[in-house]
This record gives sequence, structure tokens and C-alpha cells, in this order.
Amino acid sequence: MSKRIPRLDMNELAPNVQETLSARVKRLGYLGEFFKCSGHNPDVLVSFMEMTEALKEALPDRLTEVGALTVAGAMGNAYERHQHERLSEKLGFGRDWVAAVNELEPDAKGPMSDDERAVQRLALAVVERNGHDVERELEAVIDRIGHQQAMAVMFLIGRYVMH
Repeated sequence: MSKRIPRLDMNELAPNVQETLSARVKRLGYLGEFFKCSGHNPDVLVSFMEMTEALKEALPDRLTEVGALTVAGAMGNAYERHQHERLSEKLGFGRDWVAAVNELEPDAKGPMSDDERAVQRLALAVVERNGHDVERELEAVIDRIGHQQAMAVMFLIGRYVMH
């Protein structure tokens, strides 16, 4: 993040942002840099967090974590990857499953389901090809989980690319 963006403390954030982030900050014990910077645009940040919460309702946890871990791994975002490794283990997915997702090899044998493999192929294709020419992978996800959840996966990928 640019050093030219002033970092805001929790008490400097707009009241609606403080309300939106308070449970997360309490759970983690700190306000992350992304939020310290993006707090300068409170309405957009609140909408971003509302989208994040809506995605949790739109997709099963395993697909959400495959998307988050895959994008974080493919983009070299160690912080976000670590957060989602911890969350995946807390959700009971197991270290073997997390390790398999982190290999970024959806065709390798292991504990991922066929739906999870399709989502990982799509996430990798979007990141590697900058969102272009991913129709084949998107069609495969639609075949596996339907068009509504496939669109949620697309939003999820975009969310983690942005973060």
C-alpha cells in the first residue's frame, strides 16, 4: 500500500465503518492496513464489507476458502493466505485439505472435491490471465454448482484480488 495514504486508527474511522469493522477488529485484535487505508472512503468500504458478508451466505464455506486461499496463493499475499489457513482449520477442514488447496494444483490427487477443483481452476485462470479467456473454466464451474453460485465465485475472486 502506498505510504502516501495516511493510516487511520479505529477511532478515526467514520462511525458506520467502526460499527461494520468492530467485531472483526475485536476478533483479530488489530485493524489491518487495508482497512486503515480504505477507511478514507467509508461508503465504499462498508459496501465492500457487506459484499463480503453476502458472499458468505451465497457460497458454502469450503468454496469460499478455496477461492480465498487460491487467490492469496496465486498473488503471493502471504498475510491473507495465513488468515484463511487459520480460518479453514478453525472451520474443521483439516491441514491436509489446506495444504492441498495451497499447492495450487487442482488436478493433483488429494482431499479437494470436484466442485472445489473447478473453483480453483477458475480462480487460477482469472488471476493468471487477468480475467480474460476464462470461459471454459467458468462453464465448468456452472456445470458443477450452477450459474448463481458461479457468479458468487466470480465476485469472491474479485474481492480477494482487490484485497
